[in-house]
Amino acid sequence: MRKTTTLALIATGLIALGCGSGAADKSTSSGGSGTGEDAPAKTAKVGEAARDGKFEFTVKSAKCGVAKVGSDLLGQKAQGQFCLVTVNVKNIGKEAQMFDGSSQKAYAADGTEYSADGGAAIYANKNAETFLNDVNPGNQVSGVVVFDIPKNVKIAKLELHDSPFSGGVDVSLG
Repeated sequence: MRKTTTLALIATGLIALGCGSGAADKSTSSGGSGTGEDAPAKTAKVGEAARDGKFEFTVKSAKCGVAKVGSDLLGQKAQGQFCLVTVNVKNIGKEAQMFDGSSQKAYAADGTEYSADGGAAIYANKNAETFLNDVNPGNQVSGVVVFDIPKNVKIAKLELHDSPFSGGVDVSLG
């Protein structure tokens, strides 16, 4: 029964994302050159604000090498290692925007892409702030986005998105 309810909630959330997300613009914290040409996107660093669409992201920290999230009774073990990325998300738009941790991506130095582990994020976040959370204009949330990557891999950068269809903004972890 519990799995059915969870799957129904996830399906409803994904449908809502598909219907409600129209933000497909890519904007970063870099300024334009004023010449009418697109300036190359600036890669932010940990602690720096980076913008994509209606969200301003600030990565606070990244901790890899975690074997399990949650408690002894309720938790999840990593297939390889968990990387826990603590991020602050502020809505800089004029209407509510849904933040979904599963829209975020991590990349190794060789360009290998890793998706966020939404199931593990439920155990890593006490208030489920990275799972389909509406953020009103001017408000912000902080949460942990979880990536399950091989033990011998290091994340070089993150690509953070205000929606599954936005261009994203890069944040370097190196």
